[in-house]
Amino acid sequence: MAIPITVLDCDLLLYGRGHRTLDRFKLDDVTDEYLMSMYGFPRHFIYYLVELLGASLSRPTQRSRAISPETQILAALGFYTSGSFQTRMGDAIGISQASMSRCVANVTEALVERASQFIRFPADEASMQALKDEFYGLAGMPGVIGVVDCIHVAIKAPNAEDLSYVNRKGLHSLNCLMVCDIRGALMTVETNWPGSLQDYAVLQQSSLSSQFEAGMHKDSWFLGDSSFFLRTWLMTPLHIPETPAEYRYNMAHSATHSVIEKTFRTLYSRFRCLDGSKGALQYSPEKSSHIILACCVLHNISLEHGMDVWSSPMTGPMEQPPEEEYEHMESLDLEADRIRQELMLTHFS
Repeated sequence: MAIPITVLDCDLLLYGRGHRTLDRFKLDDVTDEYLMSMYGFPRHFIYYLVELLGASLSRPTQRSRAISPETQILAALGFYTSGSFQTRMGDAIGISQASMSRCVANVTEALVERASQFIRFPADEASMQALKDEFYGLAGMPGVIGVVDCIHVAIKAPNAEDLSYVNRKGLHSLNCLMVCDIRGALMTVETNWPGSLQDYAVLQQSSLSSQFEAGMHKDSWFLGDSSFFLRTWLMTPLHIPETPAEYRYNMAHSATHSVIEKTFRTLYSRFRCLDGSKGALQYSPEKSSHIILACCVLHNISLEHGMDVWSSPMTGPMEQPPEEEYEHMESLDLEADRIRQELMLTHFS
């Protein structure tokens, strides 16, 4: 005799009918150590996110059951910091893996909507001068208003036969352009560029390049490594320094540019969904781009809440492209070359 089997909806058992929210997991019921180990952030930070995102995460839905903003945020933080939809993560807060995925999508979009609130480049002259003063105090490099570099994040192969996302290692990725200040706070983030684009091509096509090519900021520049072309607004190291002044310039450049390398290591170590240790992001390029941007927003919010950019455990050193790939990056911009020569003569001779 066949025995009838009833398939139970686990979320329905937890939530019941109607627009009720899940209150099974209470932040006050667990220790700070537990929150840090499971979700990567302290209690006060999580409460702030609940206040910040609560309205967006409480929007009316077509579903007969809703998950509380608090639980949605914990689910998303668990994914961002671990890189996987682990069963134990969902079990800890009482939701299924499918619900975990929906929570990540909701929180990601809520953070992306607020990106301009937390990732912004200073507009006033006083803030620009403060940036220059802080960078100068680090290694004696004048005129610096930010350090720029690109970072690859692995994604699954798009459904279409699109080779534009295949990077030089033969893997699918997004090449993300970022600019940070001396604290590691991100001032510009563009996460949508296909992995096949080299760093200099990403910068050339970016909104950042459009803004600064217009010459809006005189006697100010970013620092970029040798994967970029020298520009009047972007100082790069000399490929083969010869004089003492050139060596001193390169040393100051390297010490200053290391800020963004440390920032990238922090992003990778705090947000393990980005570092590829649990595999590529299993989303479309657009959704993967939003997840990366959401992590960048969280990074800046954590700085505003006193969580030092380099307080997270560091991973190994950032892998650098082979040196020969940089050989063609020497400047063809005579005015930019003149500015760099004058910079070395004035400050490093």
